[in-house]
Amino acid sequence: EQGRAYARKLADYAEECICQDEEGKPVAARLWTSSLKRTMQTAAYIRHPKLKLKHGGEWIQMSQRVYRNLDELYAGVCDGMTYKEIEEQYPEEYRRRKEDKLFYRYPRGESYLDVISRLDPLVHEIESYREPLLIVGHQAVLRLIYAYFTGVDRDKASRLSIPLNTVIKLTPRTYECVEERIELQPEDYSGSAEPPSH
Repeated sequence: EQGRAYARKLADYAEECICQDEEGKPVAARLWTSSLKRTMQTAAYIRHPKLKLKHGGEWIQMSQRVYRNLDELYAGVCDGMTYKEIEEQYPEEYRRRKEDKLFYRYPRGESYLDVISRLDPLVHEIESYREPLLIVGHQAVLRLIYAYFTGVDRDKASRLSIPLNTVIKLTPRTYECVEERIELQPEDYSGSAEPPSH
């Protein structure tokens, strides 16, 4: 239920703050999600009205594009396990990942470097856009996208804080990226905004 409450708040935020300018006039905006169910559920309440463009034609507002490249880092044989379960069942793997999160690759899974490789074409596409883009994604993927646009070294990217229930708005400028964090906690939220980052 808390997930649906957050999804509704995100839809309201998108409509009020992303899809219109300071004067309340509609602006064309984009929406990307991973192919995993939880991101699509989070984006489910975002509305998709049609906009008339100044030079003719129509724009479907926040038309959802689903990318497998945005899927969470695949944990291979550890997929679906908690960090505690990994520590208990695969103590050596747990230790190796904790020592070097960037280069560590799960058995039959991925490393952060693998995710960087699959995100590369999407980052180039993002850089070509002029419209606002909302990405509903997963921790590892969002850490890497955030690190790229804010200039954080990739060695530090895997440990960045990406709080739950928070929109991180990045506005590119000539030599920097201006950041704003907007917390959209449901009123009855009782969990931690900071997910574990081992």
